[in-house]
Order: sequence, then structure tokens, then C-alpha cells
Amino acid sequence: MLKGGDTLGILIIQTYVIKPEKQEEYLSLLKRFRNYMKENPEEVKELKSWKVFAQMFGGASWGGYGELLEFNSLADFEKYVERAKKDEEHMKIYQGFMQVIVPATFSMNVWNTII
Repeated sequence: MLKGGDTLGILIIQTYVIKPEKQEEYLSLLKRFRNYMKENPEEVKELKSWKVFAQMFGGASWGGYGELLEFNSLADFEKYVERAKKDEEHMKIYQGFMQVIVPATFSMNVWNTII
């Protein structure tokens, strides 16, 4: 249970399928973003954690990927996005990502922590 002063965070959950011929490019983009975060901590300061998962089996989008991005609040997520839009390297990585996914498979949802 939450105690006085505890805050509830949010998760941004993105799911998608990568085009079969773009798997290597996708992995390269993940590494590039990880390096970007290490080299530019001020640009991603609101991002508490980032995890990427590969689907092993089950569901309609077999072979899919999922990302979990954790923030303290929706306001922090909005700050992060606004700063990212102004950062050339961040936008290059994002645009590269949008080129390797199967567009109809992309989903982004915001989940609120309750406990």
C-alpha cells in the first residue's frame, strides 16, 4: 500500500513487429539509443527506466517486440517528448525506428500505477 508522500508512476507500453529484413537495423537502433542515453543523461532525465522485450510465443503478433518506458508522471513524459523533438540525434533514432516497424502493428498505451 502507498504511504503518505509516495507517488504513482506511469508506464508507456509500446508494442510492434519489426519488418523481417530490418532486424539487424532495429538492433543497431536499440544500441544507438542506449548509447545516446548514456552520453546525454540530461536529455533523458525524466525517463526512470527503459526495457525492451522480444515476444517468444503466443498472441496474434508473434515475433513482436515490446518496450516499457517508466516516468514519474504524465507531465514528465510530456517534458521528455518535447525535449526529444528538439534534439537532432534523438529524432534521427526515432525516424529510423519508424522505418523498421510494420506500421499497422504499432501500439502505444499509457498505464497508471495503482499499487
